[in-house]
Amino acid sequence: MNRSRHRLQARHPAWRVAAPAMPLATGNAMPLSHYMALLIALLVLAIAFLLIAGRRRRDREHQAHARALREREDTLRLALWASNELYWQYDLGRRELESTRIMPGPAGDLELHHQVDQDPAIHPDDLPLVVERLRNYVQGHTPMFLSEHRVRDSDGTWLWVRARGRSVGRGADGRVTRIAGTARNVTDIQRQERERRIAAEVMRNMAEAVVVTDDDFRVVTINPAFTRMSGYDVDDIVGRDASLLNSGQHDAAYYEAARRTARDTGVWSGEMWQRRRDGHEFLCAMQATAIREPGGQRRLFVLVATDITDRRRIEQELRYLANYDTLTNLPNRTLLSERLSRAIVRARRQGTRAALLFLDLDRFKDVNDSLGHATGDRILRMAAQRLQQAAGAARTVARIGGDEFTVLLEDLADGGEADACAQRLIEAFEEPLRLDDRQEIVITLSIGISVYPDHAKVPTDLLKHADTAMYQAKSAGRRTFLRYTDAMDSETRRRAAIVAALRRVVERGELSLAYQPQVSLVDGRITGVEALLRWHSPELGDIPPTQFIPLAEEGGTILAIGEWVLREACRTLADWRQAGQHDVAMAVNVSAVQLLRSDLPRIVERTLRETGVEARHLELELTESMLMANAALAAERLQTFRRLGVSIAVDDFGTGYSSLAYLRRLPITTLKIDKAFIDDLGGPSDGEDAAITTTVIAMAHSLGLQVIAEGVESPQQLAFLRQHRCDVVQGFWLARPMPAGECLQFLRDWPQRAAASGLRAP
Repeated sequence: MNRSRHRLQARHPAWRVAAPAMPLATGNAMPLSHYMALLIALLVLAIAFLLIAGRRRRDREHQAHARALREREDTLRLALWASNELYWQYDLGRRELESTRIMPGPAGDLELHHQVDQDPAIHPDDLPLVVERLRNYVQGHTPMFLSEHRVRDSDGTWLWVRARGRSVGRGADGRVTRIAGTARNVTDIQRQERERRIAAEVMRNMAEAVVVTDDDFRVVTINPAFTRMSGYDVDDIVGRDASLLNSGQHDAAYYEAARRTARDTGVWSGEMWQRRRDGHEFLCAMQATAIREPGGQRRLFVLVATDITDRRRIEQELRYLANYDTLTNLPNRTLLSERLSRAIVRARRQGTRAALLFLDLDRFKDVNDSLGHATGDRILRMAAQRLQQAAGAARTVARIGGDEFTVLLEDLADGGEADACAQRLIEAFEEPLRLDDRQEIVITLSIGISVYPDHAKVPTDLLKHADTAMYQAKSAGRRTFLRYTDAMDSETRRRAAIVAALRRVVERGELSLAYQPQVSLVDGRITGVEALLRWHSPELGDIPPTQFIPLAEEGGTILAIGEWVLREACRTLADWRQAGQHDVAMAVNVSAVQLLRSDLPRIVERTLRETGVEARHLELELTESMLMANAALAAERLQTFRRLGVSIAVDDFGTGYSSLAYLRRLPITTLKIDKAFIDDLGGPSDGEDAAITTTVIAMAHSLGLQVIAEGVESPQQLAFLRQHRCDVVQGFWLARPMPAGECLQFLRDWPQRAAASGLRAP
């Protein structure tokens, strides 16, 4: 690369004229030769003058031309400098690029910089396109060469230039040999254009709606998101006042205040209801910011808006979910705690009382497992409506989980008002809940009551004490209410200890079975025994099944306990058969949890196979509430047992809510009459129980079922049952529950005992 710098200069040659020496004449007369010499001298002088004058004229003309050239050069320099352009020539043959640019010199004058390059230093990514455009021009496909590309500056940075040129030289064959033109640095223009395109693309792709208005809030431009949000196209809204979108959710003063704030402070943000083109209203989060129009002084407002209608709805739903039960629409535990805290504060300030009633639906778990969760949910919704109606709209009725509800009572003078409310709630559920035209269900309540400030002074303790009282009400027989007392805490601790001990009861070997014989009234034979579960805890002592079995069902430990009972009973029966007792069947109680939540048929089949007991000698007893609530579901689960040959008995019949008509759908073989109906038989007040008992026996026989009467304790009861053709009896009159060894001896001694008691058929 060769570089040179030129300055334009003007030079003036010096001219010298030498006159020849001439002899002077003497005397007055001048010889001719002298005149000739003088004439020649004058002629020479004239010629010299003319030459000098012409030379001076040419010098003046040359100086004027030089000045004109310098002026044109200065004008060219100024034009090139002002336009930020350089002049270039490209020799296609030598592939040389000559460039000339004007730059300020050290003294402040404009200097001409000339540069010749063999390498034009075009960016590698742009070079193919530049070559293509140059080829198109040379071949005559385009009227001029035009290209925008990047070139390397003297400091190594890449600059964008816009070059244009035409041919200034052609060869003998007419082909272009030299091209000249100008090039301009457009780096800043490219950057501004790129920023403009990016800004336009960002605005076009923004999810938020953008509206640009003038100072009077007339729309200047919008982005596509605004069209999607509002339904207005550019042609529909540009030039119109933004109040076109105002909603009736705000009054005019609200919108005017927002505009006034934006004008005064240059910014406004908040939430604003707007109206779409189709009339639908939506809520948006909006921010307005004042800017100056690029290249001018006019103020504009940029409004960025986001449709938050769905977000606000979701927030409201989340607040609802956080405070209300979705199944019943009642307040949940969170909202109850908040309202209970406020109620205590008001009661303390006013000197009144507040009471919390803790309610539980009795035996709802059995109903839910039998009827299915969908029906259980319907029952819960119906129960919630009935509770709200009975308690009154002013009272807070909450569902805190499962089948547990609470009722908050405020402004009470004494605890007696809480007792009265609890009684009304219990009475409200005496009428059955109608599931459909063919099915009704009776639900009862157990209620615990705690009163502020008598029993507790903080919400958590008030809730805990009401819960404790509710469990005591269940233990007292259900369908009742109890007010909390300090003595209940010991029962609660015992209940917690029982729940903890149940987790290890099988592995610690604390369970045992007692066996109560069943005798036939037809021939006096012992046809079977019922296995009854017993638990003796080294720490807690003897715990009756009525206490620990419900807790085992709640905690899920009943599955392991039930499997142990089945295996132990079958093993005992197998031992008795080896001892010669071949005609005795074993009755085993099964929990609803076992039937509905475990693979009980597989467990039964495996147990029979391992112990060698025949299926016909095993009878499974299930409660009426478990079976009768959903005959179809129960029939499906019990058909497997019947296919195995296992008998099915309905235990505690008559205490539930269904009729014998459901028995037709169930593959059962035996019906057991509950002890509650046997107690008064043969006595002075046995009219209602006697009628029920005789009816059940007659209907069961009509369905081909065997009838067993439980709890027979007197000769009068035995005589009544025999008279009305009851098949089998069981109870203390015959024998109390006994350990396996003692029961085996009883079975061996029974023929003699039966003859003495007169039970043997003649």
